[in-house]
Amino acid sequence: MTFVSLAANRYSLRNFATKKVEKEKINYMLQAAQLAPSAVNKQPWKFIAVTQPAMLAKLHTCYPRDWFKTAQACIVVVGNHEESWKRLDGKDHCDIDIAIAVDHMALAATEQGLGSCWVCNFDLEKCRQLFNFASHLEPIVLLPFGYPANEAVHEKKRKELDEIVTWYE
Repeated sequence: MTFVSLAANRYSLRNFATKKVEKEKINYMLQAAQLAPSAVNKQPWKFIAVTQPAMLAKLHTCYPRDWFKTAQACIVVVGNHEESWKRLDGKDHCDIDIAIAVDHMALAATEQGLGSCWVCNFDLEKCRQLFNFASHLEPIVLLPFGYPANEAVHEKKRKELDEIVTWYE
């Protein structure tokens, strides 16, 4: 599979099957995140892999959506603002680094026959308390993932290249 076809096959899955995800596939996703580039190679991230049903139930209180409860696994992606690189104007690149790592995991999940969905609109404080994060650690993304409940075709609506690319030749 080419990279472009892999990217084309990835979509936000919101209907997970009850089949458990194998630990090898979770480790594969985490290895993909580990290999992600980061600003000045700071790697300001931590990954919390949650597969235990009791802990998943607690995590669901941070984002109480019915579809989220169907995921058999979730990775909580945490940014470390004390480790992240800051540009001269003070811009913190933690969120950018996290986004790259999450995208690597989402693509690795797709390659493994899994689906995922980025969740950023969750109760940050509930999540922080659930895992007892220090103040410099920020849960940035919840990445629920698992096997699709159905094989529906998902059309990606994307702008044409000439709408988003400017060439200086």
